[in-house]
Amino acid sequence: MVNLTIDGEKIAVPDGTTVLKAAQGVGIEIPTLCDHPALTPYGGCRLCVVEVEGYRTLQTSCTLPVTENMVVQTDTAKVRDARKFILTMIFSDRNHFCPYCVVNDGDCELQTAAYEQGMTHWPIQPNWKPYAVDASHPYFILDHNRCILCRRCVRVCSELVGNYTLGVEERGANTLIMADLGTPLGESSCVSCGTCVQVCPTGALIDRWSAYRGQDKNLQTTDTICVGCSIGCGITAYTKDNYLVKIEGDWNAQPNSGLLCKVGRFLPLDDQRERVQTPLVRKEGKLTPATWEEAVRVVSQHFQPFVDGKENGVAGLVSTRLPLETIHLGKEFFENGLHSSVTTLEEGNFTSLSSKVAQKLGPSAFNKLADIEKADLIVLLNADPVTDQEVASFLIKRSVAFGTKLITIGSSENPLDGIAEQTVLYNSKASSASVIDGIFAAMVKTGFKNSAQSANDLDQLVKMTSVSEETFVATANLMAKAEKTLIIFGDNANKTDTDELAEKIIRLAESCGVVHTDWKGLLCLNGKANSHAAALYGLDKPIQLQQDQAVYLAIGDDEPSQKLIQQVEKAPFLVVQAAFSSKLTSLADVVLPAAVWGEEEGHYLNVDGEIKKASVFRIPTGSAKSNFEILNLLAGELNLQNNLKPDWQSALNMSERLPEA
Repeated sequence: MVNLTIDGEKIAVPDGTTVLKAAQGVGIEIPTLCDHPALTPYGGCRLCVVEVEGYRTLQTSCTLPVTENMVVQTDTAKVRDARKFILTMIFSDRNHFCPYCVVNDGDCELQTAAYEQGMTHWPIQPNWKPYAVDASHPYFILDHNRCILCRRCVRVCSELVGNYTLGVEERGANTLIMADLGTPLGESSCVSCGTCVQVCPTGALIDRWSAYRGQDKNLQTTDTICVGCSIGCGITAYTKDNYLVKIEGDWNAQPNSGLLCKVGRFLPLDDQRERVQTPLVRKEGKLTPATWEEAVRVVSQHFQPFVDGKENGVAGLVSTRLPLETIHLGKEFFENGLHSSVTTLEEGNFTSLSSKVAQKLGPSAFNKLADIEKADLIVLLNADPVTDQEVASFLIKRSVAFGTKLITIGSSENPLDGIAEQTVLYNSKASSASVIDGIFAAMVKTGFKNSAQSANDLDQLVKMTSVSEETFVATANLMAKAEKTLIIFGDNANKTDTDELAEKIIRLAESCGVVHTDWKGLLCLNGKANSHAAALYGLDKPIQLQQDQAVYLAIGDDEPSQKLIQQVEKAPFLVVQAAFSSKLTSLADVVLPAAVWGEEEGHYLNVDGEIKKASVFRIPTGSAKSNFEILNLLAGELNLQNNLKPDWQSALNMSERLPEA
């Protein structure tokens, strides 16, 4: 610990702590603009200057590490004069019309800093030079007139997202934030994560939904999670009058630590699908509005024979975007109540392989998402995190930027091929297992490992997979040099024998010296929000519909695929529990209006095996009810409550495939 004095208060902090963090730790506020707790200290704006005994000039507290017996003053006349001068220079450089600016409507760190320093006017007249406004991006706008060149956006794009889209051009008063050497934002390599918008201290970067909608202090905030994929990112939802104004990443939440992709930040704000407002029942060939009582009665009349003993008369399908409570109730409702089959809309496509690996290695088979940054070699095996779990791709990209090697293996091009040290692209007729055999054979040839696969097999595997011997050998050499290899695998592969592929993935990890150590070396991102939990409940079977089966679809706010629509269009009786109108609801005999994400609470099992709670931040529109409530209503109408086990959590914990939390 290091002892120092700040404004007369003696404190002790860990070695390496900055003066700014030390002051904040004891409640002493120092104004900042370029500093952000998630970013490396930069010291660009100079607003956080302090007076340090023994130093000739003022020092930036955000970059200055504490030293033993240091004496710091944060609020002297010299410091206050310097801060006012710094703010004066910032205001004079661009067009900051604080009294008339309604973009951030008072949520501006520059304006707040000026008020804290007692500024009521511009000591120096601005030069009124007009700057460009880039409105080419579909989700946000860059207004150079309000930019203070703090470079938070540039730093967050590189340090946290690993995308390196933003930078600066020109010098002095002509300095501008730019994308890809001057490309308009909407045409650039921007991945639309919006992290730059969240960290901007002024109105230079604004999203198209929250601007002009009032101050943050007048909005309701709810900490919850995104259900766009299996990561379960922590978010803060801002609402007003039941309207979702904006979504921001929660810097303190795990496993995303504030990062979001467009699926979590922007797409929920831009959902243009038409809501189902009231129950609908088909009468004389036409869907007609009905009461809840009538709709539930119609469904129960069709399902009553299956309660009385006729088995497998209904096929139930549930969305993995629904909470654990609802998925478990759906399983109980169809299996134990109606004696029928039930699975999920995705049929276990994202979890069949990971389930096999977990069954063979036990419940602690996988690494955590954060371990991506601890690996010195990442192997992407039939996995596309850019498309399926984009926040994971941010961790991969920034790890590669700091020296981690990346190998991509797949039968099609991967969006991360451009930053990979080695790309293994095999032909679409080959199996993933044969590619792994080729790597084993190359390991034998290079003397890296002994393997049941002999070096003589390499020529045959080259022909079988269309992967060159040089590629196999280069891949084996990279694995030989790595100390911490992390194999991130997915089900985006040709469907071969899952058991065989699971065995080979485990062997590949073992060949790199992992699996039986604290470092497991394996990670599966598991598809959608509750995909893995559905597999633990046993809801990972393929859809097998019989011609005389009624079909019940609990899809919530999920979007039905064309394949699903074709599978159910000839069902003799179709019930669709959905939030939005679609081709699927138009085919239904009964439509039950369901809540969307944010209108119902519940729990989700994320990629790290942790159970996270999603909270309600708005009420359902029209007559919509939560998905859990709808299934519960039907169970009550059919007198099934005594047949259904309500403990969803115990059912998860009983599974041998549940990862350690």
